This record gives sequence, C-alpha cells and structure tokens, in this order.
Amino acid sequence: MIHQQHKPLIELRNVSKAYPVASGTFMALNDVSLTIESRKLVAITGKSGSGKSTLLNIITGIDRPSTGSVTISGVKVDKLSETELASWRGKNVGVVFQFFQLLPTLTILENVMLPMDFCNTYSKKERRDKALALLEKVNIKEQAGKFPSALSGGQQQRVAIARALANDPPLLVADEPTGNLDSHTATSIFELFAELAKSGKTVIVVTHEREFSAYFEDTISIADGMVNAQISVHA
Repeated sequence: MIHQQHKPLIELRNVSKAYPVASGTFMALNDVSLTIESRKLVAITGKSGSGKSTLLNIITGIDRPSTGSVTISGVKVDKLSETELASWRGKNVGVVFQFFQLLPTLTILENVMLPMDFCNTYSKKERRDKALALLEKVNIKEQAGKFPSALSGGQQQRVAIARALANDPPLLVADEPTGNLDSHTATSIFELFAELAKSGKTVIVVTHEREFSAYFEDTISIADGMVNAQISVHA
C-alpha cells in the first residue's frame, strides 16, 4: 500500500484506556489525540509506566480503547470485530518485540515465512522467495537455514524485522527493540528503521534511548497517560 508523503496514516481522537485495579481504576491513557504521518520514523518516549506500550497496543489493535476512536489508513480500527481485527493487523501492521520472539524450532527462513502462511498473502511457491528477499534486505540471508539459537541478539532482531515485514505492511511498530543490544548493534537497527521509512514504511518505535534521537523525524512524549509534546524534527 502506497501513501502520499505527509498524509496522516494514524489518527487518535480522545483515546482513553482504563484498567481495573484493586484500588479502583488505573488510567493508562487519558484523552490522547494525535496524528502520525505516513513514511516517517517516529519515536514514542516517556518514563516507565507513562503509557508508551499501551499507546502502541492501541495503535496496533492489540488492545482496544475504553473511549475514543482509532483510525488507520481510513479504517476505524476500534470498530472492527475480533476476527476482522486479526485479519487487518496481519496484513497492515508488523510488530517487532524487545525479546525477538522467534520460534526456536523453526529455521530463520521458516520464521519469516510464518506470517505469510498465517495470512495466506502469497502463493506457497512465492513465500520462500519473498522471505529470502527480506532476509537479504536486512543483511542476514546467509543465515536462512539456521535456527534462532545459532544467531546473535542483533542477528535475531534483524530476523524479527524481516518477519514483521513479511506481508508488506504499511506500518511497522517496535517496542524497545534495542533494549537488549549493544550500542553498535542498536545503531545498525536504527539505521535499518530509517531506511525502511525512506522506502515508504511508517515506523513507530517506543524507546528510552536518547542517543538515537537524530534518527527520528517525529517524537511523541508521553507522561502519566497523556501526550505532553509532539515534536517534528524536520517540519
């Protein structure tokens, strides 16, 4: 899916998320409204417990807002049924986790093919070639036949990024993707994210690592469940 430069991809309107706790209700997000434009590399920053991961889960449809609306590429995500949401997410959102979450009994190639199998996006004979092309894109094609345990953390994260891109989603999100990586490897991951944004993806990264701020075009700062700043670096 191709988006015009600077066209809003994501729109949140008055989104709140409340969780029941022993003492009553915890407001993880409180009346959040924001837009994120397509083809950008965007950071979500804030202290632990500020609502960063909840915001990411709302955007990806992993969680639903208590109130408010979430619109992505014109789709009102908060109105979808669970079945519709699973189908939409599989084709439109790629997720990269801090701990990689690769399946240990599958090869690297099979891990990348898995989302294609789940969503049936390509013919079976196409999937292998698509997966190999993605592994080449993240510079790890030579490891295709190995199992995750044979790879370093940085290599596993590159595989996780290739897997997230398997169905060519317009949106890629990553929650603390470099939290377990050394600074040199982390730099290479952020360079890869920047390349993906330039090639047309919208990439949203939850991070607390300020040394990589130069890579981001927008930074959304969260505190106590509210957006306290949205800064466009290259506005």
